[in-house]
Amino acid sequence: MLPLGVFGIDNDGLNTAIKLLGVFLVVVWLALVYWTFADARRRIADPMIVGCCALASLLFPFVGTVVYMIVRPPEYLDDVRERELEMQAAEARLHQLDYSLCPHCDYVVERDMLRCPNCLRRLKDPCPNCRKPLDPAWRICPYCEAELAAPPTPRRRRRRESSERSAVAES
Repeated sequence: MLPLGVFGIDNDGLNTAIKLLGVFLVVVWLALVYWTFADARRRIADPMIVGCCALASLLFPFVGTVVYMIVRPPEYLDDVRERELEMQAAEARLHQLDYSLCPHCDYVVERDMLRCPNCLRRLKDPCPNCRKPLDPAWRICPYCEAELAAPPTPRRRRRRESSERSAVAES
């Protein structure tokens, strides 16, 4: 007796076509499971949720992938991180444009202020030639090109203790 084909079909050509269709559907299903897993890894930070998405796609062929496509996050994690970095950079540029904070009292001061209006401490020294505010580390005024005196170098102070110790050790 001849073996029965798939679904009881006796025609060899039709039986082969149905087997190929079945293999094709299994390959597409496994490809969708892999795609769901790979896409979830790029969009979701929590590995447990990524695993649940892939498992749902595996256990519920085609339906799990469709449900994932409906409820997945709209952006990739890399895009979210890039947008956050751009926003932080823009905020930093805004903070640097017009004002800064006084290093002593954290009051908002403009870049060209010589003294803090809140604590009255000196923020910058004026140029001896054009009177514009200068950074203490500059050696030349960028506004009038006047050469500035070199900033004083801090001197080392001797410790009294070391000289006292040597005096005690001698006696």
